Amino acid sequence: MQTKDYYKILDISERATESDIKSAYRKMARKFHPDVVGSSPENVARFKDINEAYDTLMDRRKRYDYDALRRLYSYANNPNDEAEKREKQPDFNVKNEFHSKNEFKTKYQSKNYFSGMWEEFLNAQYQQKEYKKQQQNLQPENGSDITTEVVISMEEAINGTSKKINVLHTNKCSVCNGRKFTNGTVCQHCKGSGMESEHKKFTVKIPANVKNGYKIRIAGEGNPGVNGGKNGDLYLLIKIENNSNFKYDGNNVLRTIPITPYEAVLGADIEIPVADGKITMKILPNTNSGQKFRLQGQGISKNGVKGDLIITVEIKIPENLSAEEIDLYRKLAKLDSNNLRKSI
Repeated sequence: MQTKDYYKILDISERATESDIKSAYRKMARKFHPDVVGSSPENVARFKDINEAYDTLMDRRKRYDYDALRRLYSYANNPNDEAEKREKQPDFNVKNEFHSKNEFKTKYQSKNYFSGMWEEFLNAQYQQKEYKKQQQNLQPENGSDITTEVVISMEEAINGTSKKINVLHTNKCSVCNGRKFTNGTVCQHCKGSGMESEHKKFTVKIPANVKNGYKIRIAGEGNPGVNGGKNGDLYLLIKIENNSNFKYDGNNVLRTIPITPYEAVLGADIEIPVADGKITMKILPNTNSGQKFRLQGQGISKNGVKGDLIITVEIKIPENLSAEEIDLYRKLAKLDSNNLRKSI
């Protein structure tokens, strides 16, 4: 049985007060921090021991248990030295009731004293087990869910897409591990909150035919749970950008498609983007602006029922017409014998 000498690690006496421990910890942490002395395995181990010593000696329960274990180990290996040390520096838990050196040594080397030390050690072990049991009996608490908004276009909503998102998580501070203090002072990394924010990037697939307000759940990617609780979930709230060319009517998708004047007069075969790619739609000759075409089964699928894609055509004059095209329109105007406004 052996234990680390936390008093030696912090270079303090066994009678050190909390103020002494804090002061020694600040000094040792500054002196042996891996950022100062290098991050070799030996330096990292030494810095870990310094923090371990501080955590133990600053906790009254842990310090009491540690001192009991330390005294037992010291007595088991050097009973005479232990008695001498206790005579010079009596423990604060034992009354100084001895009148002579021999009486002190006889008392502390007796079987009753060793039994008492063993009982003290067993009591410390029992307290540690009870503490661990209490920790184990704490109710698991699940982490909170995170909801973030993902904005997509109407085309992406109909056809499906993949989006890269950046989600803000809340975790224990990586520097103070949630204790809020480092080197005896408020943790500068988390500003004393014990928590830190972390950005995680995801690439998520948005399925085809989603509607505005649709939620996508990604299990376990919310904030972390505590006491063995499950992580929360991440919910992506779909928001579709406003687009006058698209509307919904139940499972039907309504869309406006521009066509040229010559396509309206002569008819044409035009390509329409749909969820599975593109399909060809036939424009009949003499098609008017505002005329509707129905493409069956190209709408949104819900509860086993698939809607239609309803196309409304809009005749639009192309921008940046060439001089030759404008000249052709002049010739067409001279040939036109119709009066569209006759009935007005």
